[in-house]
Amino acid sequence: MAQLKTSSISNGFTPQEAAELRRCLLALWRLPNARMEYGEARKLYDFLATACANEVPRDVFGINRVVLALQTIELAVSEIGLRGAVLKAYLLCAVGADERHEELCKLMGTDVVNAMAALRRVEALEVKTEAMRTDNFRNLLVSQAGDMRVVLLLIAANVSVMRRIKNTEAREQQLKTSTEAAYIYAPLAHKLGLYKLKSELEDLSLKYMEREAYYMIKDNLNATKKSRDAYIERFIAPIREMLDAEGLKYHMKGRTKSIHSIWQKMKKQQCGFNGVYDLFAIRIIIDAPPSKEKEQCWKAFSLITAKYESNLKRLRDWITVPKSNGYESLHITVRGPEDKWVEVQIRTERMDEVAEHGLAAHWRYKGVKQSGGGVDAWLAGIRSALESGDEALLTENLSSGTQQHEVYVFTPKGDLFRLPAGATVLDFAYHIHTAVGNRCVGGRINGRAVPIRQQLESGATVEILTQNTQTPKMEWISSVVSSHAKAKIRQSVKELQAREGVLARELLERKLKNRKIEWDEDNINRLVKKAGFKESSEFFKAIADEKVDVNELIDLYIELARREMGLAERAAARSAEEYNFMAEREKQVKGEDDVLVIDRNLKGIDFQMARCCNPVYGDEVFGFVTSGGGIKIHRTNCPNAPALRERFGYRVVKARWAGKGGGKYSITLHIVGQDDLGIVNNITSIISKEEKIMLRSINIDSYDGLFSGILTVLVDDTQVLSSLIKKIRTVRGVKAVSRS
Repeated sequence: MAQLKTSSISNGFTPQEAAELRRCLLALWRLPNARMEYGEARKLYDFLATACANEVPRDVFGINRVVLALQTIELAVSEIGLRGAVLKAYLLCAVGADERHEELCKLMGTDVVNAMAALRRVEALEVKTEAMRTDNFRNLLVSQAGDMRVVLLLIAANVSVMRRIKNTEAREQQLKTSTEAAYIYAPLAHKLGLYKLKSELEDLSLKYMEREAYYMIKDNLNATKKSRDAYIERFIAPIREMLDAEGLKYHMKGRTKSIHSIWQKMKKQQCGFNGVYDLFAIRIIIDAPPSKEKEQCWKAFSLITAKYESNLKRLRDWITVPKSNGYESLHITVRGPEDKWVEVQIRTERMDEVAEHGLAAHWRYKGVKQSGGGVDAWLAGIRSALESGDEALLTENLSSGTQQHEVYVFTPKGDLFRLPAGATVLDFAYHIHTAVGNRCVGGRINGRAVPIRQQLESGATVEILTQNTQTPKMEWISSVVSSHAKAKIRQSVKELQAREGVLARELLERKLKNRKIEWDEDNINRLVKKAGFKESSEFFKAIADEKVDVNELIDLYIELARREMGLAERAAARSAEEYNFMAEREKQVKGEDDVLVIDRNLKGIDFQMARCCNPVYGDEVFGFVTSGGGIKIHRTNCPNAPALRERFGYRVVKARWAGKGGGKYSITLHIVGQDDLGIVNNITSIISKEEKIMLRSINIDSYDGLFSGILTVLVDDTQVLSSLIKKIRTVRGVKAVSRS
């Protein structure tokens, strides 16, 4: 290594850059994962010397790209454990090398060239800031990267840049890079278990995007660091003594939340720095056999709440009823010494493993939504490879993973959409809107005109071409792959046929009236069969398509009517009153302000109460149009409401109740209290005395003097529910009652 002179590639570098160049080269040489044979290193540095001979490449911030690349590689090797051809590829891309250059291909090999091509694909992605905030763009970036190692290197590269742009004058570019850090690379780092890099990216992005908030929190933390560390030790000391005395096997983690996490809490709780409840957090992880897990967790809970006053409003019991994603843990916030609130999380080793690596990884329950099984499964594979040191897995290509599951395309305005692999222009048209799909005649992909059957590729910009004269056709089903598009085509064709059938029926009715012949439904049905049609819809469609002669049909109708004279039973005519009622009902449903009015007599609308929040008559609610066309009614404070409004705002419908409750609504209540003799009987006795309440089920778990119960009841409305909750709270020994 001593024989490799850096002077040949440092012409035009500042003294500081030249010094950093030498430091990085020496550091990389000493790292076992990055070490290269002398001949291989000689070729690479000779190529760099030629590339930098005339001008030192710099990025939009004026940073030396060669030095920045070496810093990124050093970080990727030391912090992530990355190795191999992708490191050389990144360095070559930094000096502007072209992966299509024949000399480079021969010099470096196909693995380096392929990695360079992947880096170029990601670099070529141009997207609006708004699109960066979506799961779809993260998945697009991952699919375009193709190579697992490229994703890891991109995270390291973003960290390196964020460390260098504190004092830049390129403010607009700084904000863009910070947005990428906050919404793309920090979530990716979290999914991969790179928590240190994830936390650094979140804090740095907050520092550049919201400076005042960052430095306010930082100053407060710096002012109290020593006392804070001492406080955590004072807090956990008596807990450790109690757990040891009980003979529990465990380990504890005490920490202070990151600046970014504290800021998110302040915004969510709308409070100042001192108002953040869980500024201090303790996690107790118990080593317990499966049969003893609940018992030992509740044992620890009992010991802690006996020592410190608890805030039962912030009790989260995900052991009795785990989250839908499998997450299990007990969360309690207690008042420690000096009246400071501390969040304590209690779980077992198995629960912690599931939370960190399984279905309920920490990044899921913290709000980073899953966006596609292919990408997330692939990212989980990277994480496993990093932990096991499996380099073979790290060098796998993405072609067998995410690319076969989904494709990501942009609209001309820069909005990003996800579609199943193999999706066509027509799929995309129906994904945007049914009306757009019905009128689609083709499209433009990156400005090139294509037919409706053209398959889409990730990263393409797609424009849909429409004509008002176009109508949907049943044969289109063979041109789409998504179930959504197929369902919409069938529905639209059926509606079109129905409209055409109505016009054909009116035509036949008018012709009969002109000849002073009465319309008889039974005779019409006989006419349909006599004319050789199985269904009346086919019969009227044939009339609409002018495939049959209407006058001949009328002659046949007259013949059938004479044949059945006196035997045919006329269908009862629908009264005007009925038509007026339906018109009023339709007006009530649609309304001028597009408000769905929920009434037990509501007809013609397929709606159901959402099970995630179980709305009750009187709750503030909204409607959500499902993919099947029905409507689910959610409470406005439903846990899923923010995600539905953010991702599918166009499918949200205003809703309100009308009339009287009249029905029975299923509600689940969670009750926590002291396991005193007769307390359960007292609770059930209250329910049994209520005429408007029915008890469906009850489930009680009891550990060390505490019980946790789940009650399912049927109620008429929110007034009855509120009254029941108040009465249960008056039962002696009950500590908390909450509605799920």
